[in-house]
Amino acid sequence: HKPTYEDMRKSLEAMKTHCLNNGVTDISMPKIGCGLDRLEWDKVSAILGEVFEDTDIKITVYTL
Repeated sequence: HKPTYEDMRKSLEAMKTHCLNNGVTDISMPKIGCGLDRLEWDKVSAILGEVFEDTDIKITVYTL
């Protein structure tokens, strides 16, 4: 099954909780959900920003 934007939000919320509980201050990731899963990066990026906006966690997104 392909993820939905709501699935992505829930996953990122869980990641945020994990980071805050475990002292993680930096995350590096690809454009998650936007390859084979075919989510749109503009929407995923907006969700990422909303989820992590109230934290000091630095997020770096890599592309090849």
